[in-house]
Amino acid sequence: MPQLTRKLAAFVADLDDQKIPQQVRDRIKLIILDHIGIGVRARQQAALAPALHDALEDLGQLSGNCRVIGDAQGYSPYAAALFNGNIGHALDFDDTHAPGSLHSGAPIIPAAMSAAQVSGASGAAVMRGVIAGFEVQIRISLALDPSAHYDQGFHPTATCGVFGAAAAAAVVMGLNTEQIHNAFGLCASHAAGTMQFLLDGAWNKPYHTGCAAANGLMAACMARHGFLGVREALEGRYGFLHAYAPNADPDKLLDKLGSEWKSLGVAVKPYPSCRYTHAALDALINLKSHHQIDYTQIESVEIGIPETGVKLVGLPIEAKQHPQNYVDGQFSMPFVAAVALRDGAMGWDSYAQHLGDEQTLALCRKVTVVSDPRAEAEFPANMSAVARLNTRAGNFEELVVTPRGEPDNFMSDAEMRAKFTTLTGPYLSTARREELLGSLFAMEQVTDIAALLDLSRPDVRQS
Repeated sequence: MPQLTRKLAAFVADLDDQKIPQQVRDRIKLIILDHIGIGVRARQQAALAPALHDALEDLGQLSGNCRVIGDAQGYSPYAAALFNGNIGHALDFDDTHAPGSLHSGAPIIPAAMSAAQVSGASGAAVMRGVIAGFEVQIRISLALDPSAHYDQGFHPTATCGVFGAAAAAAVVMGLNTEQIHNAFGLCASHAAGTMQFLLDGAWNKPYHTGCAAANGLMAACMARHGFLGVREALEGRYGFLHAYAPNADPDKLLDKLGSEWKSLGVAVKPYPSCRYTHAALDALINLKSHHQIDYTQIESVEIGIPETGVKLVGLPIEAKQHPQNYVDGQFSMPFVAAVALRDGAMGWDSYAQHLGDEQTLALCRKVTVVSDPRAEAEFPANMSAVARLNTRAGNFEELVVTPRGEPDNFMSDAEMRAKFTTLTGPYLSTARREELLGSLFAMEQVTDIAALLDLSRPDVRQS
C-alpha cells in the first residue's frame, strides 16, 4: 500500500476533539488514571526504580522540571518519559489490548505527559495525544500479526509502542503531517525489544516501555525541529512491516481509521500478571468461592488457554513451576494459580507473600498448562481460559471467555477507584488521593500537567 506512513501521519496531524467520540475520551481517562495509580506504587516498590534513578543521576538527568509519578525529584523530559515508562509497566498491572497482544499506556502516556510539560499543553491535549498513540500502536501490531511477531522474538508493546509514543508526543506538541511523517521515520530506528526476558526474570520488559516512551518523545522533538526521517518507515522494502514479521497485512493499519476506535478495545487489569493468566484467575477464584475449595485437598490443576499464551506463561513448565522472582511470577500460570487457590485473590503484594512460601510453591508444582480448543476458538478476540481442578472432594471445571477488565466486561468507575486506592493507599493521604482522583476524572479541565503530577508525590510518612 503506497504512502502508508504518510497517511497515518496525516490522520494523527488532523485529529481533533470533535472527531473523537465521548465514549473514547471517557475510556482513555480511566486508563490514564490507572497508569498514574500504578506509577505511584511502582515508584516506591518496583525493584528497578533505585537503579534507574541512580543511573539517570550519573547522566545528569535529574536537573529538569519534568515530573515522574510518585517522585519529588525534577527530571529532564527524556528521563521523565523513560522513568514513567518503566514504572508504568514494572508491576505488569497495566492496560492490555487482546487482539494486538500488547500494552498501550506504559509507552504512550509518559511520552504525552513529558511533551505536555515541554510545550505547556493541557490535559485535553494529553488525552487527544494518548488516543492518537493508541490508534497508531495497536494498528501497527495488528498489521504485523502479533503471534508471528512474537515467534520471531519481538515484543510488540515496545516495537510498535515507539510509534505510538511519537504520535502522542506529536499531537501534544502540535506537529503537522510532514513533521509527524519524519518522526515515524525516526521511530523505525528505535523499534526494539525482544522476549528474551522471559528466560531469566530480568527487567528488560519494563525497560522496553520506558525506552519506547523516551525514544518516541525524542523522535517527535527531533522532527519538530526539522530532522529528517525515512519516508517509508512502515511499508518500505526494508521498512518495519517487512523487517519485523513474515506475513504482515498493511491493510489492517488503515482499515476504518477514524471510525473504528482501537482505544475501545483496550482492557484494564484486576491482577498484576500477564493478561493470559486473567481468565484462569477469574475461574479459579470463582471455583474456590462457590465450592469452598480447600487448597490442601487439591491433587492437580489443569489450565487451558490459547497456544500463544501457553508459550508465555506455561512453557517451559519446569521453570514456570519454580519461579525465582516477581518477574518469573508474573509470567507463571502455575504460580498465580496457586496464589489464587490459596487466597481467593491475586494482588501486587501477593508476590512478596508467596514467592518464598513452601505451601504455595508445592501447590504451584501441581499446576499444568495446556492449549485448550475452546480458548483457542475465542482468540485473539478474547484471552479465554478453562480451569479444571481435581480434588479429594470432587472435580470442578469453569470456562471464562471474557476476563474481567476486558472491553465487554470492563471495570466500573467504582472498581477503578478501588484499584487506585489499593495501589496508592500506603503513600497518599485520603485528602491527597481524592484531590488527584478529582483532577484525573476532570482531565479535560487540567491546565498544568506538572501540577497534576505533583499530586502523586507521597505525603504519608513510612515507618
